[in-house]
Amino acid sequence: MKEKQEEFIKMVKAKIDGRNLQYYILTMGCQLNENDSEKISGMLTEMGYTETQKFEDADIVIFNTCCVRENAEERLFGKIGEIKKIKEHKDLIVAIGGCMMQEKNMVSKIRKSYPFVDVIFGTHTMQNLPEDIYKALIEHEKVKDVIDVDGEIHEDIPIRRNDKFRASVTIMYGCNNFCTYCIVPYVRGRERSRNPQNILKEVQDLANDGYKEITLLGQNVNSYMAHQGADLESAGEINSFAKLLDAVCKIDGIERVRFISPHPKNFTDDVIESIAKNDKIAKIIHLPLQSGNSKVLKEMNRVYNKEQYLELVRKMKDKIPNIVFSTDIIVGFPGETDEEFEDTLDVVRKVNFEQIFMFIYSPREGTPAAKLEQIPEEIKHKRFDKLKELYESKVDENNDKYLHTQQKILIEGLSKNNDKMLTGRTDTNKVVIFEPETNEKIGDMVTVEIIEAHKWYLKGKIIH
Repeated sequence: MKEKQEEFIKMVKAKIDGRNLQYYILTMGCQLNENDSEKISGMLTEMGYTETQKFEDADIVIFNTCCVRENAEERLFGKIGEIKKIKEHKDLIVAIGGCMMQEKNMVSKIRKSYPFVDVIFGTHTMQNLPEDIYKALIEHEKVKDVIDVDGEIHEDIPIRRNDKFRASVTIMYGCNNFCTYCIVPYVRGRERSRNPQNILKEVQDLANDGYKEITLLGQNVNSYMAHQGADLESAGEINSFAKLLDAVCKIDGIERVRFISPHPKNFTDDVIESIAKNDKIAKIIHLPLQSGNSKVLKEMNRVYNKEQYLELVRKMKDKIPNIVFSTDIIVGFPGETDEEFEDTLDVVRKVNFEQIFMFIYSPREGTPAAKLEQIPEEIKHKRFDKLKELYESKVDENNDKYLHTQQKILIEGLSKNNDKMLTGRTDTNKVVIFEPETNEKIGDMVTVEIIEAHKWYLKGKIIH
């Protein structure tokens, strides 16, 4: 496959022949989508295209789609409408890929309503993009490159990173959980884990290139190597997520390790132990709750209840005293009563989450929950506002605990609101701004004392 990909990359590059052709990628969705876009960018760069931040200037526009929420569709169709006007006056290739293109009804709608789209590719065929572009560019063919079966894992796809010091590394693909509200298993396929040696080589290469922070990615990241069919023999000693974490932490040059998105049911004791003993692992754990009510959790097919979730949090706090949590919560799942929603608020009070990503439930065609009786939108929004109010009431209190503490910060760049200040994040993902002291530069790790706490950021002073 790699040889075929390289052949088409060379053929497109020869056709471009040094012309200054540009590409624009719009990424919709999660960090896995962002990592896919970095690979798309890598292939386009190898083909001779250069990136532009304005799609009006592009010669090829690629939409990397998400289908988790309904507003993603509305956003995509709006952007396609804008592109249509540009394509009427310019020779332009339009390609749409990602999760949404694994939905047959969406592909049919694109083909019928937007026939000017040149390439449609799915989550399992991204590696074919050079061939798809060749067919559209040279043969003027309308390409549909989508397969329904679970894709293979393709290593060595060119990648162009968006950051020079922080990088994400996908360790597995797909999901086996089939939560009743979620379309992901249907569009990303079943779980497939990468060979650990390939993962470690990628992380080592990043460390050699000066990267300091790594985020390990997976739809259900802590089920790495746990699913049926994982090639445990070829994995050698690294046959679990905990062992992979330990191995990544041993790589010199990597100073911070994060991972998303785990599932509570796969938070085994060895994973907790790995977090506790490895100082490099960030002490904010993303632990998706979705709902705090046991009945709703059962209807979501989450495979844990309220008490089990709280016990897991207690166990982790006992083992790792400085740990904090972020979470995902869905408001307004079909059939959720006011009393059941109160259970969610109860868990929020007890855990005291550092961050909450809140979502109003929207039905996704093809999922079991979409067939259930839906809650009126006004009730969903009232509950959302109530959750938001509770979370925000705790922000100041949570921020105050950072005052006069010393935090290890990776300098990410200049503050967006004050170009005389540097910015970075704590181990627990809090934004910190601070004045440079001497010759600090982007990518340096510094120790900062927190001197002020504001609602959405902290202010610090460099210690060393």
